[in-house]
Amino acid sequence: MTLDPTKPFQSENLPPLAERMRPRNLEEFVGQEHLLGPGKFLRRMLESGKIFPLIFWGPPGSGKTTLAQMMARYTQAHFVQFSAVLSGVKEIREVVKEAEERLKEKGQKTILFVDEIHRFNKAQQDAFLPHVEKGSIILIGATTENPSFEVIAPLLSRTKVLVLKSLTGSDLEKIVRGALRDSERGSGKIRVELTTEGLELIKTLADGDARIALNTLEQALSFAQAEADGTYLISRLMVEEALQKKALRYDKAGEEHYNLISALHKSLRGSDPDGALYWLARMLEAGEDPLYLARRMVRFASEDIGLADPQALQQALAAKEAYHFLGSPEGELALVQAAVYLATAPKSNALYQAHGQIKKVIEKTGALPVPLHLRNAPTALMKGLGYGRGYRYAHDYPEGLVAQENFPEELKGRRFYHPTERGFEKTIKTRLEYWRKRLNLEKA
Repeated sequence: MTLDPTKPFQSENLPPLAERMRPRNLEEFVGQEHLLGPGKFLRRMLESGKIFPLIFWGPPGSGKTTLAQMMARYTQAHFVQFSAVLSGVKEIREVVKEAEERLKEKGQKTILFVDEIHRFNKAQQDAFLPHVEKGSIILIGATTENPSFEVIAPLLSRTKVLVLKSLTGSDLEKIVRGALRDSERGSGKIRVELTTEGLELIKTLADGDARIALNTLEQALSFAQAEADGTYLISRLMVEEALQKKALRYDKAGEEHYNLISALHKSLRGSDPDGALYWLARMLEAGEDPLYLARRMVRFASEDIGLADPQALQQALAAKEAYHFLGSPEGELALVQAAVYLATAPKSNALYQAHGQIKKVIEKTGALPVPLHLRNAPTALMKGLGYGRGYRYAHDYPEGLVAQENFPEELKGRRFYHPTERGFEKTIKTRLEYWRKRLNLEKA
């Protein structure tokens, strides 16, 4: 594969730059030193040639697919890749059948790389289990979502989760400059001057994603014109023109990121939907990951609203799922809807305060033993030791209410949750006051 040395990137018959520059070995791979540094787990596994089922959990462009391909290359395994978005149980069975035949006839193992494994439903994930256990395939999953919530427990127990990190600015600079130097796959056969401002903008827009960094570089070079001395200049303005979008001042890893998310959070807390929409739009226009904003609003729903409006959390989660399903730009409207709902909902930080107080008490008192009457007694020995003795089953009492201590002796009578008079928490407060009055009468 060669490039025309008289022009920047001629990609009519070539894969995108990000694909051309995909690392082929450990020496070319940039980032993830905690996994690939000398003596680290993944490096030792690759160098030994012995691989195990894995799940790579990390942000886009951090190297999940590349690492899976390198695993196949280092172990001479057959590599099969498919996306959870496009494939189902039928395709899994076909791949497994071919893998078993290949192992039997050639003695060659098969790595099945499943991109976006979190998008498989429970039944589809279940289909992997027997084949992973038998060793018919070596499953390598990739996900941007927390596998603890998105991958079924039986599959998690049969794989090792490796966490990948967003690439640093230094990592992205190495990748970009490597593409400019590479004569075979990049632009090494022409002279390119990338200004410091242009490089910084590429790094900012990429936000830790190598693919975005290289795609942005390729777009900028496609617009570049040679200077009198044959040098192609890539300035900040050139990057902005290539993207047809002026980059707003926004450093996702620095102060401006925290300034804007703080402004969004405080506008929501201050019940100002207009201010919240402004700061939300500012961050979206500047290139912030919409799912990051969705996560912040999910957190806000519990921290600043809680049970004052139980629907707030559902609205935030629904917005996150809607964006996940639609992507940009269509899915961004779901985030707008969530922001307005959260801003106009009644506010309470009672749950946040209760959780904080409980953590402090636990830190101070340690692991206090569970009272015997609250312990389960599945064996005769446990019953003989008094487990469960004296427990009063609430449903056996009028209104399902029974006076019973649910704390360790040292914390008897403590209260952590203090509902407000706002929204649905007013109902909760009234209910708790009634229950406590009834129970106090019972004790008397």
